[in-house]
Amino acid sequence: MNFIDYLIIGGYLVGLLAIGFLWRTQATEQDYFLGGKNMGWFPLTLSTMATQLSAISFISAPAFVGMREGGGLQWLAYEFAVPLAMILVAFVILPALYRSGVVSIYDFLERRFGPSTRYMVSFVFQLVRSFGTGIAVYAICIILQAMFDMSLLTSIVTVGIITLVYSTSGGMKAVVYGDVVQMVLIFIGALFVAGFAIAQLGSADFFWQNVEADRFNAVVTDAFGFSGDEFGLLPMIFGGFVLYASYYGCDQTQAQRAMSAKNDTDIKKLLFANGILRFPLVLLYCITGLIVGVVVKTSPELMAQVPAGKPDYMMPVFILEYMPNGVIGLLVIAILSAAMSSLSSTVNSLAAVTLEDLSAMGVLKTADESRKVVHARWISLFWGTLILTLSLYAGSIAPTVIEAINKVGSALYGPILGVFLLAIFKNRTSALGVNIGLLTGMLLNLYFWLYEPQIFWMWWNFIGLLVTVVIAYAVALLKPNTKVTAQAPSSKLHISKQDILITGGILVGFFVLVVALSYSISVIGQSMIQ
Repeated sequence: MNFIDYLIIGGYLVGLLAIGFLWRTQATEQDYFLGGKNMGWFPLTLSTMATQLSAISFISAPAFVGMREGGGLQWLAYEFAVPLAMILVAFVILPALYRSGVVSIYDFLERRFGPSTRYMVSFVFQLVRSFGTGIAVYAICIILQAMFDMSLLTSIVTVGIITLVYSTSGGMKAVVYGDVVQMVLIFIGALFVAGFAIAQLGSADFFWQNVEADRFNAVVTDAFGFSGDEFGLLPMIFGGFVLYASYYGCDQTQAQRAMSAKNDTDIKKLLFANGILRFPLVLLYCITGLIVGVVVKTSPELMAQVPAGKPDYMMPVFILEYMPNGVIGLLVIAILSAAMSSLSSTVNSLAAVTLEDLSAMGVLKTADESRKVVHARWISLFWGTLILTLSLYAGSIAPTVIEAINKVGSALYGPILGVFLLAIFKNRTSALGVNIGLLTGMLLNLYFWLYEPQIFWMWWNFIGLLVTVVIAYAVALLKPNTKVTAQAPSSKLHISKQDILITGGILVGFFVLVVALSYSISVIGQSMIQ
């Protein structure tokens, strides 16, 4: 790295601070957390994608595909169910939440079932999201530490201060437009890496002679996820459908973006675009990982720079060795964006949930909107500081906790989706039945985790949803709910034939295309090697 790289990095950081300064004035709580509900669908789409795809994917997806033991293109299987999940989220879940006018989506649950359900789900979200984001920030910062030869503390503090300044001052608009910049940079960065990696190979023959055939196995049809086997087609579709429907519709971090849209139509547009645009970007990550993996593994000098058991160093090592100055700065920005996007999004959503919970409990008693904005900023600062503190102490547990966080999501997201669907559809179910169903679903998944490791964790999502709904219905039959609050949200859906036939049909067709394309890549790739 030289002066040009540092100049690019410095300019980027100053630009983020400028974004925060530009949108520093918010008159109301809705302005701060929802951007005044007047944001366009396309920047919200890029922000939605950035929150998930940039946190670790730019580094970890290529490393998993190209270098990680037992890895390969099965990473693509995580994307199979995304288009299908977007149908449920776009036409059912988020329109209902949007029409209710809530800031915290868990307020929606209180209106339907009462405070007990709201606080249970809200607490789970705050605990898991803060812990998981701390680990994600740590994972990115140890790579920045290696690239800049700086201490872990310095890298975390640098990322943290810049992110907290622009996100706490600018609110949701700063978060969204910061994510837009970061998503564009990550896409450009991935293209640069792929291009230089191809050039470094020298010839296609060199690639096919040195890549392992198993790394092309993207669609696994003979694994069902009940006997210790993973990445099977069925669990990735059924479990993935529930996981993504819950993540995009019932997780404040993602749902808050949709709540910032101008209207229901824009919500459908941003989720439709997300369902289509995610896969090409992930495919780019994966193909890049295959190529970079061959380059690094065939170079003893590069392999010596990748610590044993830490394939995530593959991309940074390649960038520093083969990229020209200026491009290195751009790619460092892309890696910085990974940490900043996760942190800014999480801080804003956690602050929204916490402020709404404290107001509902009577801890914060003020009707003054300007005071609420002040409270929001202080709560954002609290969560940001806590997350950064967690990331500082994650070193000894990070290798296992990242996997644990993924499993925790699957243990929780299915039951939570069940609760939201019951809140939207069924007035007969009660808080008692829903709470019992929620706890049972979570505890059953915890049992699978501890005592039935042969059950692939992607199934937990589907099982948790099913158990929650069945138990809630059973309790409703035994003890019918005769009392529905006056503020209970309407369960009436507004789905047009156009939504079903055109938008839904395109997403289903894209799902088929994604699976077929992944299978074709597997077949062609393995045949080229043989």
